[in-house]
Amino acid sequence: MCIVVGVLQFVLRLPEVLSLKEKRSVIKSVNTRIRNRFNVSVSEVDEQDKWQLATIAVAHIGADRKYANQILDQVLNLVRDVRSIEVVDSKLEFY
Repeated sequence: MCIVVGVLQFVLRLPEVLSLKEKRSVIKSVNTRIRNRFNVSVSEVDEQDKWQLATIAVAHIGADRKYANQILDQVLNLVRDVRSIEVVDSKLEFY
């Protein structure tokens, strides 16, 4: 049996955010939408103390790399569709 772990990491710019409290609210909303729609693990992994930046990691575990890639692509598309945030950088890795 082969297990595939896909990890998508992306950096977000939040130009409309004016405080850490507001940032946490935006990030929590985005993370919840991702979790509920795709059943993946999501966490803010860097830039926690910066108001207008966030680094998010999303992990998908399964048996099919192609399927994992599709799911993580859909996650990135969902995030790109949020008007109040901008995806600055993204990286996808498989283990």
